[in-house]
Amino acid sequence: MKTKTRMTILSMPLACALVLLPGCGGKKEETAEQPAATPSAAPAATPIDPATAATVSGTVSFDGTPPPAAKIDMSQDPACKGTNTAEAIVASGGHLANVFVYVKDGLGNRTFDIPKEAVTLDQSGCRYHPHVLGVMASQELKIVNSDPTTHNIHPQPKDNREWNESQPPQSAPLDKSFAREEILLPVKCNQHPWMKMYINVVKNPFYAVTGADGKFEIKGLPPGDYTLAFVHEKLGEKDEKVALAAKDSKTVDETFKQ
Repeated sequence: MKTKTRMTILSMPLACALVLLPGCGGKKEETAEQPAATPSAAPAATPIDPATAATVSGTVSFDGTPPPAAKIDMSQDPACKGTNTAEAIVASGGHLANVFVYVKDGLGNRTFDIPKEAVTLDQSGCRYHPHVLGVMASQELKIVNSDPTTHNIHPQPKDNREWNESQPPQSAPLDKSFAREEILLPVKCNQHPWMKMYINVVKNPFYAVTGADGKFEIKGLPPGDYTLAFVHEKLGEKDEKVALAAKDSKTVDETFKQ
């Protein structure tokens, strides 16, 4: 009697396992047969009425005496002729170049079409041209080598995919893009260590880079209250508020000092 009871108890887990197995197997098979999720389409761009579009412009100044630009020795590569100077702080006549200005806040959930035109980054005289540029996320970046020597382009992002690619002279342009917003994404050349520049990846088309005269202009903004960010590779970031009415044209100046 005890033996029979014991056998019955021992056989219960096996019976349960046999009962559960088809159920588990059926569930797994059902999951595998589920159709793949259809990727959602990109949201349509929010239209902006050109009749109400506003403009913001200004000048970025440098307060004080800028540090002397460091001389760069390019003699390690005979194809890199001449001398060069670092572009960390480029200021002349009180005006500051290479400041990236963009709309940091105020656009809400607006979306924008990715420009079809590529942004060009050239390598000439063993320097990057321009030293600072802006590009929208997923917009094409065309990298050109105009030098008679091989360059090695190496972006070092925090939020985007890192890559490192050589480009011989007279080769086809490299077509690249960055998927995520990232400000002051550094780029260097592993072949020529003095070659450095910065890419600014943004989610909207409202940005500019100051020239030698320190000036910038951002057009086509819808009316609203905005935060403008002024970003410099060595001097940091400064933010300014600006309220734009329909057809408005306002001036926002900024000053950096070391």
